[in-house]
Amino acid sequence: MERRTFLRGAVIGSSAAAFGGTLMHGAAYAAPAQPGAGPYGALGAADSNGIMLPSGFTSRVIARSGQTVSGTSYTWHNAPDGGACFVDGSGWIYVSNSEINPSGGASAVKFNSSGTVTGAYRILSNTRQNCAGGKTPWNTWLSCEEVDRGFVYETDPYGVNASVQRPAMGRFKHEAAAADPVRQVIYLTEDESSGCFYRFIPTTWGNLSSGTLQVLKAGTATSGSFTWANVPDPDGSPTATRSQVSGSKKFNGGEGCHYANNTVWFTTKGDNRVWQLNLTNNTYELAYDDSLVPGGAAPLTGVDNVTGSSYGDLYIAEDGGNMEICVITPDDVVAPFLRITGQSSSEICGPAFSPAGNRLYFSSQRGTTGSSSGGITYEVTGPFRV
Repeated sequence: MERRTFLRGAVIGSSAAAFGGTLMHGAAYAAPAQPGAGPYGALGAADSNGIMLPSGFTSRVIARSGQTVSGTSYTWHNAPDGGACFVDGSGWIYVSNSEINPSGGASAVKFNSSGTVTGAYRILSNTRQNCAGGKTPWNTWLSCEEVDRGFVYETDPYGVNASVQRPAMGRFKHEAAAADPVRQVIYLTEDESSGCFYRFIPTTWGNLSSGTLQVLKAGTATSGSFTWANVPDPDGSPTATRSQVSGSKKFNGGEGCHYANNTVWFTTKGDNRVWQLNLTNNTYELAYDDSLVPGGAAPLTGVDNVTGSSYGDLYIAEDGGNMEICVITPDDVVAPFLRITGQSSSEICGPAFSPAGNRLYFSSQRGTTGSSSGGITYEVTGPFRV
């Protein structure tokens, strides 16, 4: 589905109220017909798990940090973060990073065709602060270290093959990755206040052992054209990758990244923005900017991990804010999809849909305790648009 640029004539839903005014480039936008309601309607009262959901949706707890995953003998990791789902026969697998340092790594939970948990296991160990990552078209999980000169690790969600370090993809403070099968590249975000946006071009598509790391070059404006330039030293020492190419565009804290339909979206937490790269014409622009929403009533703050549905909706998790996952629709509606209550010292991580698109997985990294040992991983089931 072709997506227009968000917030150019956008309809915006707020958890508090609807509002009107002007946004970017003087574009007018209108209040939604139902204040506070996105495509699924307004949020209801918190359920037994403390999650506010639209009518027709239900939640369940899949795993808790430090406790065995139900029906298995595997103890779930601390600080669950970025994640993705993979087809597994008639069932599926949800992979989740662990953002702790040291140890880090990633784990997986297996489900059968009815959604029953059938297993859980480790797929990556002894790494550092694995934050986000990305799924490849050949069904591996790229787990990224959010530390200075961190690595990308390619892991096997099925638990058969050993994980492999991929230094050719650059050593920097990695956050997320998104695969583009059309151009046969992997996009990468950098979690630095003056970070860059990268792409990795493998020598052979499907093999990440060698290739070329490039950085996006553009002006200082919030929209325009861009080009790519090779990073001379992907190892990032002694000069950091973000400082090697003159004219590389700086982004304030790169976070989530998602590719679909010749477009890549990524979030920057330092300025609460969602950026959109139009890859067919090599232009970039803002898809969402909470500072341009009048009255301080932005529906989406603390932007972080992002995923997309088969329908074309984007789901963006909040790091802090009021602990929501917000939806941005192809019709330019921005509204809360769910809210976690009683966990204000946490953040929402790892949103990912099951292969059928009717189950959404995500984690509260620190749960009700505010500690990495209090993480909770959830599933929401309901009438998602597919």
